[in-house]
Amino acid sequence: MIESGLFIQEAGKRNFRLFTGVPCSYLKPLINHVIDSDEVRYVGAANEGDAIAIASGTQLGGMRGVAIFQNSGLGNAVNPLSSLNNTFRIPILLIITLRGDPQGSGDEPQHVLMGTITTKMLELLDIQWEYFPTEPENVAKVLDRAVAAMEKTQLPYALVMRKNSVKPHELQSKPKVQPPVLPREHIPWNTVAEATRSEMLRVVVEHGSTEPEILLATTGYCSRELYTFGNRENHLYMVGSMGCVSSFGLGLALSLPQHRIVVLDGDGAALMRMGSLATIGYQRTPNLVHVLFDNEIHESTGGQSTISHSIDFCAIAHACGYPQVEKTTSPGELGTLLNRTQGALSFIHVKTKPGVMEDLPRPSITPAQVAVRLGNFIKSSP
Repeated sequence: MIESGLFIQEAGKRNFRLFTGVPCSYLKPLINHVIDSDEVRYVGAANEGDAIAIASGTQLGGMRGVAIFQNSGLGNAVNPLSSLNNTFRIPILLIITLRGDPQGSGDEPQHVLMGTITTKMLELLDIQWEYFPTEPENVAKVLDRAVAAMEKTQLPYALVMRKNSVKPHELQSKPKVQPPVLPREHIPWNTVAEATRSEMLRVVVEHGSTEPEILLATTGYCSRELYTFGNRENHLYMVGSMGCVSSFGLGLALSLPQHRIVVLDGDGAALMRMGSLATIGYQRTPNLVHVLFDNEIHESTGGQSTISHSIDFCAIAHACGYPQVEKTTSPGELGTLLNRTQGALSFIHVKTKPGVMEDLPRPSITPAQVAVRLGNFIKSSP
């Protein structure tokens, strides 16, 4: 067994400074020490897929991210690992416990199958892996191999943790209570849309041209329309990994406090991973603006209805802890709200009409090129 502090110290030397994930009893000593540590930051994620997205945003922002969770949650992480990390070539470090270890002393029945297929799943995902170090003299060597592989492949690298790999560490710190911010006034939930998403997007793009900010567009027509309005180096067009753009934006905002990050989300995507709102609301990153375009349908797949027609997104955002919550149906008012949302985590619910631009093109630039371009923009920005 190793001391968790040794692993955290060696990871910090290699710029692994943000850990995010979901607890597991095998991980308890490491997570507890990460939470207690002043050297790294821990972000508790609502689920494993969100943790992958948070760590990936952190990584693209220039600070290496670590996603840690139980192998039973690997299935939840498959979507972003395959369509975010692999597609955009974003390497993060994974620490995944091996519950149901075939060579172990037995485990609960729900872990048996996953225990036998965990490493096979990693290999199918084209993720190199090795076992988590259990001897102090191997910690630095393992992390060096991980970094070398990540830099070479631009893909995640996994450390598979067996039981009793880390010496016990009892949690010392207490969580900071973040009470929800009560709304200053009632926001009607059943407003009628006045404009399409593309008309609203044009306002966001024009605003960003006067105040440089990083724009992250969710999967589907939103990304394609943003690309049409201006294929710029400070834009990212999400493909796959539906619902992950807000968590990705959180990771980016945490690693880039000097940049304003604007997440352009959709109602279907937000509903798919609604737990991310709670995580974002708790972190209250002041440089993040979460814009939710809501046309009540899955437009790019044929117009099937979501249930957003019966959801009060503003009440949810308030309850999750967003300090500033706004709603609009007007392009002109959206520009005003974007100017108002400065210095505090903000949520803007934008009700839109269905409708897509004619002959809407797909980006000619590849996702990997988009990620490299955005990374270069970040490095060159003051």
